[in-house]
Parts: sequence; C-alpha cells; structure tokens
Amino acid sequence: MTIRKLNITESAFLADMLYEAIFIPEGHDPLPREIIEDKSLSRYIENWGKDNFDIALVKEIDNQPVGAIWGRLLTQENKGFGYVDDSTPELSMAVKNEYRNQGIGTKLIKAIVSEYQKIGVKYLSLSVDKANKAINLYKRLGCEIVAETETSWTM
Repeated sequence: MTIRKLNITESAFLADMLYEAIFIPEGHDPLPREIIEDKSLSRYIENWGKDNFDIALVKEIDNQPVGAIWGRLLTQENKGFGYVDDSTPELSMAVKNEYRNQGIGTKLIKAIVSEYQKIGVKYLSLSVDKANKAINLYKRLGCEIVAETETSWTM
C-alpha cells in the first residue's frame, strides 16, 4: 500500500474520483457521469496543477489506484461547496467502494494535511452531506463544523 502524488497525466483518474466523491444516498440512482462537467463540480479538477495549492495524493494497492484526496484553493468568485475563505484550500476525497472502511480515508487525510503544512497552510475545508457516514471520520480527525446548509456541513 502506497500513497503518492498524483501524476499530471492522471487527469482521467482524478475525474473518476470526482465522480466517486459525489454522495448518493442509499437507495437513490447514481447521477449521470456528465454531471462532473457542470461548473459547480468541474472547478475542483479543471486545469489541474495550476499552482502549488493544487495538491493531490493517490492511494495504491498492488500498484492500482484505489482512492484519492485532493485540495484546491478556490476564491470567492469561484467558490466550492466547502468554501471558507480565499486562503483555505478545499478538500475532496473518494475511495473506490470496495476499498472503503479500511482506513484508507484516514491515511489520505493525514497525508494531505502534512503536504499542506509543508507549504504553510494552517486550515483546510471540506463539504459533507449530512447523511454521509464519512462525517464520523472527519469528526474523529478533528474537523469542526463551521457552516451549515439544509443538506450539508462545511467543516
């Protein structure tokens, strides 16, 4: 098991992970794959690598990527779902379904926090649907709720 930086040539895998990161409540049909082309989602991966705040890590098992975590500094003019301010990068994460609940998310979060600390970033944010079980992981790792909508929390 390895955690490594995303290669710039792996944009298709990052797009796959963006699609996997979309929370679909149990019993609901998946959204069409094209949904990631919507500006509200594409902002998380388009023109990847544009600055040093674009950090992405990949978890591999037997040389196969099974999950990813990535962060991007979004601004007020182009804010994401977990936007806090113009100096707080926003995280996104996905682990392939068959590899969930094995500690991979915990390892990915700790690894990306370390990467951002190396460049002087003190705070990170994320958005999570209130029905998503991942909220327990985020709370266990010390994330705090800083904003709320009807369906999600910004941590």
